[in-house]
Amino acid sequence: MVDIVVAAVIAVAIGVVFRGWDLVYAPVTKPLEWLLPGSQSLLYGIWLVAGVLGGLVIRKPGAALFTEIVAATVEALLGASWGGWQTILSGVIQGAGAELIFLIFLYSSWRVWVAMLAGAATGVGMAANDIANYYLKYGPAFQTVYVVCAVISGAVIAGLGSWYLVRALARTGALARFASGRTSARV
Repeated sequence: MVDIVVAAVIAVAIGVVFRGWDLVYAPVTKPLEWLLPGSQSLLYGIWLVAGVLGGLVIRKPGAALFTEIVAATVEALLGASWGGWQTILSGVIQGAGAELIFLIFLYSSWRVWVAMLAGAATGVGMAANDIANYYLKYGPAFQTVYVVCAVISGAVIAGLGSWYLVRALARTGALARFASGRTSARV
């Protein structure tokens, strides 16, 4: 029960961050888009944090998917620009990417490179979903840049960022009840 509550709290907090990012991402990423169309996704990793963070903290099957779906649902309820169902579908796809990587490693490896792989997988999911829904008419050069930048963003912002965030939280003692808190605090 504690796992579900903590995952939900993480998800709600990140869902609010997602909604905040919805409101400011366009002007922040516009210069990247002007420099190299498709590269705006270099900063989209913020939308990918919930699943990786939830998976790293809870360390149990379904945590990454649950956390990303709840965060997307909170974002949708707060008025996401893409509509409710599309936002929640994005959460499902992105959370599944992180969940798949944690599953491949049998929920037993929480090293930085596994977190970065999980983040990269969320980036692949985000890019595939975005291209299918918003960028089909764009050429292969744009789509390639978008995918590569989304994967990099997922690996760095969602993967590496979440890994460092778990370590920071562990040092405060906030995760003491979890394996992530006990092992991360020593690293």
